[in-house]
Amino acid sequence: MEVRPGRWFALAVIVALLVALMAGALAGYTSAYLLLRNQPTPPPLIEVTVTEEELSTIGVIQQVGPAVVTITSLGQAQAVLGSGVIIDERGYIVTNEHVVGDYRTFKVTLASGEERQATLIGTDYPFTDLALIKIEGSALPTAKLADSDNLVLGQKVIAIGSPLGELPNSVTAGIISGLHRRWEVDGIYYEDLIQTDAAINPGNSGGALANSLGEVIGINTMIIRTTGIGAPIQGIGFAIPSNTVRDIATQLIEEGKVSRPFLGIRHRDLEEGALVIAVVPDTPASRAGLEAEDIILKMGDYVIDDENPLLNVLMKFEPGETVILTISRGGEEMALELALVQRP
Repeated sequence: MEVRPGRWFALAVIVALLVALMAGALAGYTSAYLLLRNQPTPPPLIEVTVTEEELSTIGVIQQVGPAVVTITSLGQAQAVLGSGVIIDERGYIVTNEHVVGDYRTFKVTLASGEERQATLIGTDYPFTDLALIKIEGSALPTAKLADSDNLVLGQKVIAIGSPLGELPNSVTAGIISGLHRRWEVDGIYYEDLIQTDAAINPGNSGGALANSLGEVIGINTMIIRTTGIGAPIQGIGFAIPSNTVRDIATQLIEEGKVSRPFLGIRHRDLEEGALVIAVVPDTPASRAGLEAEDIILKMGDYVIDDENPLLNVLMKFEPGETVILTISRGGEEMALELALVQRP
């Protein structure tokens, strides 16, 4: 049988193409093999295990953290003052009175890093270490206030704030170490405090103390660092209970002030009684006939002494009430009737 030259040529071309394809595939495989052989072995996958307790803590941080802010003073010499917690989506932020101090305007840095200007609404000093400021905005992240009457010793707590002003939304954990504590600061006795061993560092003041449900049970206010003789102390911090926070904040939002009784004197607490240093004219004290150098021994049925200072006894009354003051004047006891008014 005769084979035409054209067919031999076509077969040769086909064979050449097949050989080329096989050679290319072999070369590609060889190159890939050599390339992979020179690469480092990838590390094995690590499985991260999170316990239920850790998941609970993470959930609390995700719930409360977005509502915790950093408060900075305005002006040429800006200084980080402390922390705060947004409790109302309209921009109301609760913090400590000692954080705001004498300032009236502030820069607030949200957890997202966004900065906004804030103004002071009011404080409850010297009755509590609480203040309320406000930023403009709506639908802001807020923290839910718990019912602090339901707290028990040993509950796990989480503190969130901005320690040192440089570490925003830092988290520490601990437990409730004590309830209804009383502590004196600059001659003022703050009462009904929550004690915790969660670390509260400078800058944490005004931040949140939260429970395992992601509710704020208190506003961090102070930490005790040394004893009266300078010995170091660890693990004693205090927070203002959320029920007190709710009451004070509500009054400041609705009225711009807190309903507190007013005497109209300057005084100094003694071991027994309170010494009147000066009487302000046209005040309940002046109208009742109280004079400088008088010693107030009792207000109503409450004895005034170093365990029950005048200010703390005064907090037990309401504006509009009439009380009987038992005083000592020149060594002689006498009674004065005094009508309390709203603190200006």
